[in-house]
Amino acid sequence: MRRIVIYGLLVLTSGCNSGVPRFNGNNAYQYLLDQCNFGPRNPGSDGHTACKNFIIEEMEYSADEILLQEFSYQEKGKRKRRLGTNIIARFNPSSSFQTLIGAHWDTRPWADQDENRTNRRQPIIGANDGASGVAIILELASMFAKNPPPIGVNLVFFDGEDSGDPGVNETYCQGSRYFAKNLPITAPAEGIILDMVGDKQLVLPIERYSLEYHEVLVRQLWDRAREMNLDAFTGHVDYALYDDHVPLNEYAGIPTIDIIDFKYPNPYANFWHTLDDVPGNCSAESLEQVGRLMADYIYNRAGTAGDED
Repeated sequence: MRRIVIYGLLVLTSGCNSGVPRFNGNNAYQYLLDQCNFGPRNPGSDGHTACKNFIIEEMEYSADEILLQEFSYQEKGKRKRRLGTNIIARFNPSSSFQTLIGAHWDTRPWADQDENRTNRRQPIIGANDGASGVAIILELASMFAKNPPPIGVNLVFFDGEDSGDPGVNETYCQGSRYFAKNLPITAPAEGIILDMVGDKQLVLPIERYSLEYHEVLVRQLWDRAREMNLDAFTGHVDYALYDDHVPLNEYAGIPTIDIIDFKYPNPYANFWHTLDDVPGNCSAESLEQVGRLMADYIYNRAGTAGDED
């Protein structure tokens, strides 16, 4: 059933088995290309506006309910405040068990890690750092439209994640922090953040904060990935990262983990926050590994979590 929901100052629009549906990595990669075709998607840019409309339109076709959560924040080095929008797409919202899968849809306004100093004030395309996690979520939404999930799933597209000042954590993750402090929905039982998951050389260790926040879910997912022969998921524990999962844990008490490959493309080179973060350095195969695990997590929860409808 399609519903129109009023939340805050905004009019919020919404869209109205057995086994695990196959996640299509090629479709996800096309969603990655679609986002990058808008250009940089940093708040205040034309690409940002176009991408927001694109995500909302995609969700109107599939979600049971859509909420738009508007907020503002002070961008580094700017006198004016930036406007951001979190997009929350709900599936099976009446289920007694609710989970969250999120990704940030904005991109870095500055390529401040680029080797070429003349590039460092240019915005990045953000094929991996931004578009990859969103691409997987968009393909999941398409899957849910054809195969409704057996549990409640909240797909959250966070804005304002990547405009921060290096070394100052609180200047990052503006959208997830606002969401966590002003929950527009009842807090889900747990959450998963997808970030930088499209790298052609994908390696996904266990992020250290995630192990602290929700060890049971971490072990469940990485063990299941091994059973599914998803070789990007390695069993070792690596770096601790300040990402969108941290505010969800700290401010909302939602046990949330982060699936991320921060060493992009590998430990010996860097495309992160540079003009090299382009679709050519990402792959459908990498997106499919993560997407398959997310689909398995959703559809195999029926009868195992103990409280699903």
